[in-house]
Amino acid sequence: MAAAPLREAARVIVLDNDQRVLLLRYDENEGFWATPGGSLETGETYTAAALRELHEELGIDTTSVVLGTQLAERSQEHAVGGREVRQVERYFPAHLTAADVDASLATQPDNIREHRWWTLDELRATHETVYPLGLADLTTDYIRNGVPDRPVVLL
Repeated sequence: MAAAPLREAARVIVLDNDQRVLLLRYDENEGFWATPGGSLETGETYTAAALRELHEELGIDTTSVVLGTQLAERSQEHAVGGREVRQVERYFPAHLTAADVDASLATQPDNIREHRWWTLDELRATHETVYPLGLADLTTDYIRNGVPDRPVVLL
């Protein structure tokens, strides 16, 4: 059997001033929450893709958004649009406010059902599926200790 094609993706761990994390709700695969982001376009860098996705998915004006240094990476095989891919995701932090989000300006909402700010306690307590796994711990470590020496490998 042939290996699944590579799909590179950039994702953003968006934090507000209250240390809440912005997540997006999708109905596919029995429903899940995930950080904003998506696949790289040809010739695009991870950071450029992350900023583009923030605008496309949430209507964020990214001209003043500063992405931090890569915090984590995840590699997983799963279906995207009905075809199996090996997705490699890189996660970058960004600090925004609820006022920065204007979903009415989103140009590619990609089946996003809603967005919501989550406290770290809510993330730890939820029984809903949240990707990436370990997001609450990763975010807590980042808030307490800053960017790790090398990106954390997530499951």
